[in-house]
Amino acid sequence: MKVLMYCQHVLGIGHLVRSTEIARAASQRAELTFVSGGAPVDGFPFPTGVKLVQLSAVQTDDEFGALESRGCAEEINEIQDLRREQLLTVFDEVLPDVLVIELFPFGRKRFAFELIPVLERARQRNGRTLVACSLRDILVEKADQITHEERVCRIVNAYFDLILIHGDPTFLKLNETFHRVPDLHCDIRYTGFVQQQDGGNAAVIDACGPSIVVSIGSGRYRQGQFLLESVIHAAKLLERRIPHVFRIFAGPFIPDDVFRRLKDLAGGLCNVQLERYSPSLLGYLGRADLSISMGGYNTVMNLLGTGIRSLVYPYTSNNDQEQHIRARRLECLGVVELLHPEMLVPEVLAPKIAGMLSKTPARPQFDMNGAANTAEILDSLHQLQLVREAVG
Repeated sequence: MKVLMYCQHVLGIGHLVRSTEIARAASQRAELTFVSGGAPVDGFPFPTGVKLVQLSAVQTDDEFGALESRGCAEEINEIQDLRREQLLTVFDEVLPDVLVIELFPFGRKRFAFELIPVLERARQRNGRTLVACSLRDILVEKADQITHEERVCRIVNAYFDLILIHGDPTFLKLNETFHRVPDLHCDIRYTGFVQQQDGGNAAVIDACGPSIVVSIGSGRYRQGQFLLESVIHAAKLLERRIPHVFRIFAGPFIPDDVFRRLKDLAGGLCNVQLERYSPSLLGYLGRADLSISMGGYNTVMNLLGTGIRSLVYPYTSNNDQEQHIRARRLECLGVVELLHPEMLVPEVLAPKIAGMLSKTPARPQFDMNGAANTAEILDSLHQLQLVREAVG
């Protein structure tokens, strides 16, 4: 089976992390080509055995606004033309049995310039390419939700055979954030949650003493940057009260000036260690006493997988409620506790952090095998397709 996967991360790296784990699992059963359209992440643990094709990278500005080139001198229109041809060329070279497109058309509307042409190319193969949408459990509400949902239904029904929802329906169902699920005329499967594999250096991590891990994903979220500043100020108040070191991961895409400011804030504090990024983050979480983070999908999967005590500060800019919905539901289950903006005052945050160290979080039993389940679903549907072709 030949699988072609497409993923475009634009501000954070969560989409890349989740898609990579699916690619890792699917590559055990298939010849897999992975097309990435976002900025490369230095040190990212990409799986061996998967062919990576990097399109000319684009991203959005810090407010999910206009598309920007990443490391390219060409105008954005020229880059779009180049990417469209790159993607179609890869499709023609691979001639995939399965095409997996992450998020679109439920999101990434601005990438229709390259995705509609490749979907048309797949349709021209007359059923020899199964087309699947890889979708996280919670979608972002749009300002024009009715128009958006109509457009999604039209594109899904024209091009897609399968929607893979990477969540557990006992936690949340797709129809809670997309209201026209009955109008989607394709197979819809829940895969379970997709969690990242531990790529950490166990020897180094085991050498650490008591720790609190602080992370904000890619580092480009301004809310996350403010969270890091607040934690560093709180760490100063806790320096002689708790034995823990704050291991802070600021994110691979954090602006240089922001990172320098954080280093200046942390200067002289013996209980703060600041890095941009580590592929060992999951390993550090597994051995820490507390996590302080935002509430993106992959971060929450790490929290569920490790069972660590957790303070979560959800991203809510641009009225984006995805992280808040997930975190609030987990708070109601006793898994995490939420941080609110008024709690990021050091004199409030410091005792909150200290108090969390004595808490015991709940451990709900969700299906966490989403990557392997996705690979199995794709393989079984491909085998069924082969049987139909043989008898038809």
